[in-house]
Amino acid sequence: TQTVIKIPSEYDAGLKGRKPIYVPYAQAVPNMPAIDRTKCVHFKTDGCKICADFCPVGAIDHSQQDEIVELDVGYIVLAPGFDVFDPSRFDTYAYTQLPNVVTSLEFERILSATGPFSGHLVRPSDHKEPQKIGWLQCVGSRDLNRCDNAYCSSVCCMYAIKQTVIATEHSQNPLDCAVFYMDMRTHGKDFDKYYGNAEKQGVRFVRSRIHTISPVPGTDDVAVRYIEEDGTVKEEVFDMFVLSVGLEINQDIADLSKRIGIDLDEYRFTKTDSFHPVGTSVEGIYACGVFTGPKDIPQSVMEASASACAATEHLASARNTCTKILELPPERDVSSEPPKIGVFVCNCGINIGGVVKVPEVVQYAKTLPNVVYVEENLFSCSQDTQDKMSDIINQQGLNRVVVAACTPKTHEPLFQETLINAGLNKYLFEMANIRNHDSWVHANDPDAATEKAKDLIRMAVAKTNLLAPLKQTDLPVSHSALVIGGGIAGMTAAVSLAHQGYPVDLVEKSDALGGNALMLSKTAQNEDVGAFVEELIQTVNSEDRITLHTETTIGNVEGFVGNFKTALRNQQATQTIEHGVAVIATGAKEYKPVEYLYGKHDAVMTHLELDELFKKSDPRLDQTENVVFIQCVGSRDKERPYCSKVCCTHSVKSAIDFKKKNPNVNVAILYRDIRTYGKKEDLYRQAREAGVLFFSYSVDQKPEVTADGDQVVVEFTDRILKRKLAVKADILCLASAIESHWDHSMAQIFKVPLDSDGWLLEAHQKLRPVDFANDGIFLCGMAHYPKPIEESIAQAQAAAARAATILTRDTLEVGGIVAQVRTDDCVGCLTCVRTCPFGVPQIKFDLTGVGNIAGAAFIETAIC
Repeated sequence: TQTVIKIPSEYDAGLKGRKPIYVPYAQAVPNMPAIDRTKCVHFKTDGCKICADFCPVGAIDHSQQDEIVELDVGYIVLAPGFDVFDPSRFDTYAYTQLPNVVTSLEFERILSATGPFSGHLVRPSDHKEPQKIGWLQCVGSRDLNRCDNAYCSSVCCMYAIKQTVIATEHSQNPLDCAVFYMDMRTHGKDFDKYYGNAEKQGVRFVRSRIHTISPVPGTDDVAVRYIEEDGTVKEEVFDMFVLSVGLEINQDIADLSKRIGIDLDEYRFTKTDSFHPVGTSVEGIYACGVFTGPKDIPQSVMEASASACAATEHLASARNTCTKILELPPERDVSSEPPKIGVFVCNCGINIGGVVKVPEVVQYAKTLPNVVYVEENLFSCSQDTQDKMSDIINQQGLNRVVVAACTPKTHEPLFQETLINAGLNKYLFEMANIRNHDSWVHANDPDAATEKAKDLIRMAVAKTNLLAPLKQTDLPVSHSALVIGGGIAGMTAAVSLAHQGYPVDLVEKSDALGGNALMLSKTAQNEDVGAFVEELIQTVNSEDRITLHTETTIGNVEGFVGNFKTALRNQQATQTIEHGVAVIATGAKEYKPVEYLYGKHDAVMTHLELDELFKKSDPRLDQTENVVFIQCVGSRDKERPYCSKVCCTHSVKSAIDFKKKNPNVNVAILYRDIRTYGKKEDLYRQAREAGVLFFSYSVDQKPEVTADGDQVVVEFTDRILKRKLAVKADILCLASAIESHWDHSMAQIFKVPLDSDGWLLEAHQKLRPVDFANDGIFLCGMAHYPKPIEESIAQAQAAAARAATILTRDTLEVGGIVAQVRTDDCVGCLTCVRTCPFGVPQIKFDLTGVGNIAGAAFIETAIC
């Protein structure tokens, strides 16, 4: 008798066991078992082969050996990922002593439908649903004394907030959530709104320091002793306590880097500079993701594309020399067949199955007209389910398919590809959105959600009965690009595309290149911004493939992906250029405050104005004795409910520069949350060590500023002392917001959306962070959202990489589901022209006769 060995599952963070032969994780690609040689009895004793005896297809071969494969490549991209901090190193957190003290990664697995508890919110010790959960931030981050990880891990605040929201949704009863933090760093796009919504839903955010985590005798509860801002000591009891662990690079990656010769910093992240965010110390090797520093998913995706762009710039001459043509099965002619519909209903774990009664919906779908096959899947979008669907289509002879799952906006192309692989026309497919349109909006009414799911599927099946195969046509691609905006992002995108081998028209509305960067002094890493901008401008001017248009605006845009025609207007004339793609990099601007005596007193200035003093080495800086910075001026308020992302770092860097000039100068920074995320936390520590004073203020008790001769008096309430303090300042620097241009004209011309704050709205924040939903148009830089130089450059390179995926093709397939004109019936009434919100239908008039119509309405398939 063989004893089944249970090994802690890496995928479930040790909360569940696995066997020596196991599938590494749900939706693994390829989805097949692996053998853990360190635990398999055969590899330890050279004995047991029972798995090979039982495998019905003879897939197990114990004789296979590891082999070395040598590849000839031109460039290398490193994306080795990261580890999460292991809190068991320290007794402080009681992580190894208390079963209900878990890491954030373990809590993710608890909430996951594929996790050890199938998405049900229970605590590990007794599987009871918790009523009160606490989160502790900065575990393994911002901690120089114990773990040497002095940096901020960037992602922990947001994932903790996300977990509070999801946990509340999963809880059957009201859930008390408390987050203990030092600074809430929700600096990304829409992050502050998410933070605010969590507060409105009742999540408690406690600025404090945790003193002790201890057991409650006789229970599995957790007692937490902490100190509030005013010094008050409190104790709370929680059913569960979550440690928000940070990100770190493991030793194996560090050893690999050493073998390759790549320089790492003191934290084992790749050394990069602000102007080459994906470059390493070894020419020809690039890096992306957390390996270059802590970051979230959108920035990791951008850097992945940026590193691909940087590497392929040098490989442009070899493009298409190793291209392989994908062989697809011939398309079945189903025109003479009666409809045979297959319906696949996705459980999607807790997302759908936690609300909708999926088995009941499956049984209902079987009763619908011409439905011959119905199946329930846990994750319909997984690779193994896709392969299985292709097999079922062929086995059952299906000629139409309905998938009831999530939004077709992100998943329809995936399922259409499945139909193609099964030999069906991809337009014989329909999706019923029973997640976004049903389970998410009716989460509190499972019965109604189930009935609605039936309605949605019935409608999808009814439509599918009427579907017919559609065809797409090939259109040639114009192998050139238009880049709008001559700041750092726009110039970087233009240079990257030119180095990829494509002609670029670079349009700048002012008379000079450089944008906001012309007004900046130094980066957070103390690099000279002016020198870099000058070098970048020289590169643009010397690149033969770039045509520069200054003092030029966009007049009109016609066409579609791969075939745009754009009118460029300047004082002299209007010219029309043809291009296959467009990149919008129109930047943003500094908010000019109306508060704190700005514009009324010479001592009050903004960041850019202070940078100008540093650039000129103004004598005023040497004469200054007292400096005050006020953060969040015009940011994180009702008018601009977002964090401007760069202000905290800019203020801290400027404060350090003051101290370098004169160690005796008094510098104070008044803040709401210090958001020196990632490795910028080092600047925060340096500032404190240099004697810079930090005072927090609340949004309902903002500082007050009054004039006092050549100085200003800044009054504020110290939240720890609970008393008012006043500082006389020679210079008061306002960390004013970055605000969008609210360029509605540009948005309308290119038919791209703006969000509620005026920023360009990407197709998907995580999956397509530099694309628009409108194909062939991309975005980068501060037109998307405020960001520092290194992130703007990475996003610009990412936009160039995404644009190149179109420019590298000779033709594009267009058409499919589009409107058509019945020419014989068209009377030229112009109704279609007036009705279409996208202005696609056109009617040509015969100008030789008044009002005579030359022909019927015309619809450009690609635009439609």
